[in-house]
Amino acid sequence: MMRAVLWCNGSAPSRSVIDSVVNEDVSLYGVDGGAEKASECGFDPIGALGDLDSLDIEKWQGAVRNLPGQSSSDLAKSIGLLIEEGFEEIDVVGVEGGSPDHLLGNWAALSESPHGAIIRLHHEEHVTRRLHPEEGGVEMEIGEGVIFSVFALGTGKVWLQGARWELTGEVLSFSTRGLHNEGIGGLVSIRSEVVLAVVTPR
Repeated sequence: MMRAVLWCNGSAPSRSVIDSVVNEDVSLYGVDGGAEKASECGFDPIGALGDLDSLDIEKWQGAVRNLPGQSSSDLAKSIGLLIEEGFEEIDVVGVEGGSPDHLLGNWAALSESPHGAIIRLHHEEHVTRRLHPEEGGVEMEIGEGVIFSVFALGTGKVWLQGARWELTGEVLSFSTRGLHNEGIGGLVSIRSEVVLAVVTPR
């Protein structure tokens, strides 16, 4: 399975986060100025993706992919490009810090990105996984007493089994309804008619 890592232009992730996703077998790209952040942490991205307004383009000559357009974010455009190129797993680091609009924009990118890849945003203490309805359901091992959250990034029916609070085709929209569910030990099954963001501890 082809896997890529996108390094965004937020706060530098900790070494433990980096080590959990970056290795010699994955393709590492910077999202605009995230390429500089990756380089500062000792990594050599294949290239920089985005509209490149936060990057010294001369320094990255020959290693940039200009993705013009202001109707979607650099992250959304980068995810879309990698899915087009056949990547089936996309891990995103450097998503913390910065202004609130960028933080919410990261989740919006999950919503608008096409199906075809597992997408994970890596926070310091948690991981947000995008679940797309076109990709079917998912089963996740969640331990007893472990807190996790499920957010609908649109409006549609959601099914969730194997947790303290279950859903049986109830209509969810972007709200706090799925905040702080609790594992009971074992597999949690989730499927939906709408894009979901599932937040679990690292």
